[in-house]
Amino acid sequence: MCKAPRVPLGDPSGRDRLTVAVDATPLLGTRSGVGMFCHGALTALGTHPELDVSAFAVTWRRRRLLGPLVPNGVRVVDRPMPARPLHRIWSRLSVPPLEWFTGPQDVVHGTNFVVPPTRRAARVVTVHDLTAVHFPAMCDQSTRTFPTIVRRAVAEGAWVHTPSQFVADEVVAAFGADPGRVRVVYHGIPGHDDDPVATASPGTPPPVTLRLPEGTGRYVLALGTVEPRKDLPGLVRAFDRLAADQRDVALVLVGAPGWGDDALERAVTASPWTDRIVRLGYVDDDTRRRVLADAAVLAYPSVYEGFGFPPLEAMDVGVPVVATAVGAVPEVAGDGALLVPPGDVDALAAALAEVLDDEGVRDGLVKRGHGRAEQFTWESCGDGLVDLYTAAARWRGR
Repeated sequence: MCKAPRVPLGDPSGRDRLTVAVDATPLLGTRSGVGMFCHGALTALGTHPELDVSAFAVTWRRRRLLGPLVPNGVRVVDRPMPARPLHRIWSRLSVPPLEWFTGPQDVVHGTNFVVPPTRRAARVVTVHDLTAVHFPAMCDQSTRTFPTIVRRAVAEGAWVHTPSQFVADEVVAAFGADPGRVRVVYHGIPGHDDDPVATASPGTPPPVTLRLPEGTGRYVLALGTVEPRKDLPGLVRAFDRLAADQRDVALVLVGAPGWGDDALERAVTASPWTDRIVRLGYVDDDTRRRVLADAAVLAYPSVYEGFGFPPLEAMDVGVPVVATAVGAVPEVAGDGALLVPPGDVDALAAALAEVLDDEGVRDGLVKRGHGRAEQFTWESCGDGLVDLYTAAARWRGR
C-alpha cells in the first residue's frame, strides 16, 4: 500500500501540500466520458505544486492494472478494495473509512457520483449529470442508485463538483445542497494539453481503418456510448430524411455498445439507407481522432447532457457541430454549434443539410468553434479543482 504523508493545512507554498486521494476506477475498462475526465484531471493534478496526489480503484481483481493508466506525478494505492462488499456497506454505513486503504488524507475525491466515507478527510464528489433523476428509464440499474448515494453524501457534508452551471443548479434544487459547497469546474478537451500518449486501457481494440460505403466521400459522425439519452435512433431517422439529396454522404457511428443498442439496431435495420450507415463500435484513441478529424459534421442529438465532450473535441479539430439545445450543451458549446430542439428529427436533418451544403455556414461554425474550444483546458480544470479541494479541506478542519 502506498501511504501519503499527512501535511498541515495552510497557505500551500510547495512545502505544505494538500494530500488528495482520487478515485481512478473510471480509468479501468472501456474509456467513457467519465474516464476521459478522470485521466485529464489527474494529468493536471499530478503536476500541480500544491498537491500530493494518489489514485485508488475500488476493485479487487483489476487493481494491478491501474498503475500503467495513471498519469505521471500521481502515486497508486493498490491495496485490495473489493467493490461489491464495500459498495454494499457504504450504501448503509460510514465504515470502513477510505483512510484504511490509502493512509491519512486531507481530501478524498469521488470522480463518479460516489465518494467513500472518511475518518478525517474532506469529501468531494463529482456529479456529472442528473440523468438518473430526470430520466430513470434511460438508465441501467446501477446508475439509478446514484441519486440516493449523492443525496446521502451531501447530507453528510460532502462538497460537490459539477462540470457545468446547469448541473450545479440542478444539484442544489434536487438535493438541497448548500450552493456555497457546490463548485463548477469545467472539463478540458480529451487529448488537448493532456499526456501526449495515453496508455491504452484494458480491452482497448486495435486501430481500425474507416471504409466508407461505395459512392460516398463525406460523412456525418456521432461519437459516444450507445445509450438512450444520446438518441442515436433519432439521428438515423434524420439521416433518412437527408440521404436522398446527399448521395455522397454516409452516417458513421462510433462508440461502445450500451443499453440503447437494441433500439439503435432496429433504427438502422429499418432505414432505407442502411447500406450507407457504418457502425465502428468502440475504437482506440488514435482511430477516434482520425475519424473525427475527417468528418464533414459532428451530430450530437442528445436529449440531456451535463457537459458533452464530443462537440468540444470536434471544435478543437475544426469540424462543424450540430447539436440539440438541451442541458448544458448551450452553456458549453456557446455559438460554436448549430443548435436544434431535442427530438425534432426534421430540424436535425435540416441543420445537418445546411452545414453540408453551405460553405459559409460551415466556415463560420469552424471559426467560432475554435474560439470556443480554446476556453476549455485541463490546466484550468486542475486549478479549479485545487481551489475546491483547498476550500473543502479548510471547511472540514475549521
